Amino acid sequence: MQNNYLESTRKQFEYYKMLGDKTFDQINEADIFWQHKPENNSIAILVKHLWGNMLSRWTDFLTTDGEKESRQREAEFEQDIQSKAELLEKWEAGWNCLFTALDSIHTDNFDTIVYIRNQGHTIVEAMNRQLAHYAYHIGQIVFIGRMIKGENWISLSIPKGKSSEYNQAKFAQPKQKTHFTTEYLDNKAHNLKSK
Repeated sequence: MQNNYLESTRKQFEYYKMLGDKTFDQINEADIFWQHKPENNSIAILVKHLWGNMLSRWTDFLTTDGEKESRQREAEFEQDIQSKAELLEKWEAGWNCLFTALDSIHTDNFDTIVYIRNQGHTIVEAMNRQLAHYAYHIGQIVFIGRMIKGENWISLSIPKGKSSEYNQAKFAQPKQKTHFTTEYLDNKAHNLKSK
C-alpha cells in the first residue's frame, strides 16, 4: 500500500510538472510576465510562489516544519523574476527539492508525522495537500498560456474534437494495469532523447 501510494503520487507530481514544462515550451520571454489585469498573477509570479512553497515544504521534509522561518511568502507574489531562464531555474530547483524529499520516504519512516505551521500531518496528508496545491496553480499556468497563445495553443491533453478517436485507440488495446500518466511521461522522455 505504501509503495503503491508513493509511486502513484510521484507520477502525479511528474505529470503536473510535465504540464508546466509543455506550457513553458509554447511561450516566449514576454509571455511569462503577462497579466490579464494588474491584480492577477502572471506565470512568473505563479512559478515564484510554487518555488518558494516547494523549498519550504520539502527541504528537510521529515524533520522540520514545512513553513520555514526563512520563507518570504509575501515576496513570492512580487514580479521580480527577470527572465524565462530564471523562471525555469526556479521551477527546476523547486521540483528537484520535492523529488529528493520523496526519495527519502520509505517503509521505516512512513509513519512520521510532519508539521506545517505546527499542524501535524501524516505523510499521506502532507503529500496530498501539496499535490492539490500544485495542481491548482499549474492549472492556472496552463490556462494563462492558453489565453496568450489563443488558436496557436497546442493541447496538452486530448485535442478538441479528438475524444472519439482517442477512445477508439484506447479500447482497441487489451485491458492492462498502468498509471494514466505513463504515456504522457514516456512521450516526454522520448521527446527529450530525440532533441
